[in-house]
Amino acid sequence: MPEMTEHLNKTWKTIIQDENHHIIVNVVDDKIISSCVCVIISNLTRDIRPYAFIENVVTHADYRGKGYSTECLNYAKEIAEKANCYKMMLLTSSKKETTLNFYKNAGYNSTDKTAFIQWLE
Repeated sequence: MPEMTEHLNKTWKTIIQDENHHIIVNVVDDKIISSCVCVIISNLTRDIRPYAFIENVVTHADYRGKGYSTECLNYAKEIAEKANCYKMMLLTSSKKETTLNFYKNAGYNSTDKTAFIQWLE
């Protein structure tokens, strides 16, 4: 858990005030056990249709394999469809076959695009 700082509070306010930034959570027994972030990004191509970017798909280890992350991803898809997005994208740093199969089973593929990342300090 990050330290509660002024920077964290300011960042949180920015996120919750942005109508295109969605933090999706799955709650069990009053605990957040799974979550993801869905950001809708405006776009000038593809008939001026936006696209969705999914990041930070996380499930507490005790709750994995029970469909909670799938529910989060399905909800993100509903958000993207309501926003008239033409695609959804996500990145994962995992190389584990089970994780990659999870995303494939959720409807994502790794053949249409190639991702490149440049880390900034």
